[in-house]
Amino acid sequence: MGLFDFVKNQLLDVIEWTDNSSNLMVYRFPTQNKEIQMGAQLTVRESQIAIFVNEGQIADVFTPGRYELTTANLPVLTKLKSWKYGFDSPFKSEVYFINTKQFTDEKWGTANPIMMRDADFGMLRLRAFGIYSFKVHDAAKFLKEVFGTNGTYDKDSITGQLKRSIVSGLTDLIAESKIPALDLAMMYDEFSEQALHKLQERFDLFGLKLISFYIENISLPEEVEAVLDKRTSMGVLGDMNKYAQYQTAEAIRDAAQNEGSNFANAGVGLGAGAAIGNMMGNALSQKQSAPSTNQQQVVQQTQSQASLMKKCENCQKDIPEGSKFCSFCGHKTRVENLCIKCQAPLAKGAKFCSECGAKQELTCSNCQAELAPGSKFCLECGTKVD
Repeated sequence: MGLFDFVKNQLLDVIEWTDNSSNLMVYRFPTQNKEIQMGAQLTVRESQIAIFVNEGQIADVFTPGRYELTTANLPVLTKLKSWKYGFDSPFKSEVYFINTKQFTDEKWGTANPIMMRDADFGMLRLRAFGIYSFKVHDAAKFLKEVFGTNGTYDKDSITGQLKRSIVSGLTDLIAESKIPALDLAMMYDEFSEQALHKLQERFDLFGLKLISFYIENISLPEEVEAVLDKRTSMGVLGDMNKYAQYQTAEAIRDAAQNEGSNFANAGVGLGAGAAIGNMMGNALSQKQSAPSTNQQQVVQQTQSQASLMKKCENCQKDIPEGSKFCSFCGHKTRVENLCIKCQAPLAKGAKFCSECGAKQELTCSNCQAELAPGSKFCLECGTKVD
């Protein structure tokens, strides 16, 4: 190899990157032990950005297009090198190609359940998953904050960080919404839109842009889903007594169709039929006795409500015990039974306060005799009541 060939091999006159992969985000053009020739051709394709780094400092940034590298197209590098006008000299500089295409169908999910307080079920552990897409928005910031001086950098090197940021932000968003777990399914689009704006600030830190974000599913724990399935089944069945009668009738039909070949089988069939008949009779008797039971419950409830009523001193209408004003004439009523501790109105004969739970029966600390509410001295021994 002659001297001229050696010098020629040390000079680069075409700089470009053809991306043959789907995951590569950064590629450093191989310039080790080589110098870029002044006047070399630089080709930056669509969805690419080329960054020239000189001695660890970002010199120039090139967007898609074809360039002839001259002092006119390298203003920052020309200033750093202090080239004079018209001085064409080779230079050494690292060239990084940044892939700015959109990376789609990136999956995210909760590695651990999200703890949530729900009004219907109490504490719940929810799981969620979906997809998102992103791309490099600020190539210079991406170089400074993420990949540094690596020769290559793929998306798998940063998606782990992005997924954790997504789960953290979405957890906070769902918790702040205080939407019941059963209503979350109809809020997927709203949550996705809100998360897109909320998470963008976190992507900006890396020079990235979150293009789209979707929630595919938010699932309840298996035990909660099992309870919901049972509740749904009961709602579909409707009247449980009619369903029991139907099941009994089906069982009798199946037993009648049992064609036993010997006496033992016949006995089994007859026994089963008798047992099922008893079950059906019990179901019917329970069905018939239901109205009387309901009537008793209504009578008991009416009596209980009546015991909690009193007469208005002005219009003699029935009003709830403990009312301060009559709902018919507006007359201020006198509350006779008050809690000895919190002064809340009580029903006549109440032994415990329905507000604070305090016991309403007082006893003398000396002779243990029962004291009337409001007593200051014991009627039996005269001891002063504390």
